[in-house]
Amino acid sequence: MSPGILAVVIVVILVALGAAVVLLRPVVRSRRLRARFGPEYDRIVAEVDNRRAAERELTERERRHAALELRELSPERRDYFTRAWATVQERFVDQPADSVGAADALLTALMSERGYPTEGFDQQVADLSVEHGATLGRYRTAHDIAVAHGEGKTTTEDLRTAIVYYRALFLELVDGTAKPATGTDRDAIAHEQVSTSDIDRAGVDAHPPKSDPAKATAGQQESTKNDAAHEGAARKKDAVA
Repeated sequence: MSPGILAVVIVVILVALGAAVVLLRPVVRSRRLRARFGPEYDRIVAEVDNRRAAERELTERERRHAALELRELSPERRDYFTRAWATVQERFVDQPADSVGAADALLTALMSERGYPTEGFDQQVADLSVEHGATLGRYRTAHDIAVAHGEGKTTTEDLRTAIVYYRALFLELVDGTAKPATGTDRDAIAHEQVSTSDIDRAGVDAHPPKSDPAKATAGQQESTKNDAAHEGAARKKDAVA
């Protein structure tokens, strides 16, 4: 192969590689953003009805988030927020509406403690979406329920749902993690804890100890012996009479 032809082949290969990179770049970017933002990615794309505009918005969120000075909680502050949440959840039994408002306020305080700006709800969710996209939808729903309650449009079950959803994000923020996965297990645990508060306060054991089959059998045998003894004594008495 002559040098001229070889040069042409090399140029063609380089052009093809460059074109492939240009064509694949949007695909790679989309996959990366979808993996990072989770359900929030689909929500933004549907909201603006333009994938490129949505991805520009999400990329801008990443830039803003990178400039934040986020910090982990000290053990003392983690313990403080954990105890504060326990109080909020216990309060739900007697004052469900007040506990939902307290949960919203506690999460805002926790965000501030971690270094997130809290000047407005929309900005809060935008900043949180970078690392907490998978639980952000539940947080948004919980906040909407809290707002709707102020307008008298919620039920006790709605308020219970809000507490469960607030807790999903609370756990991530207080633990300093961003691995909610599906969130199903955490939600189920939280819902069970809230739902059984009435049982706990009433002093009823929600999980009574299992009976021992051996002890039960022994008790039945002892009861049978006693019955037989009583029956024998009664017959002797009748015979004497």
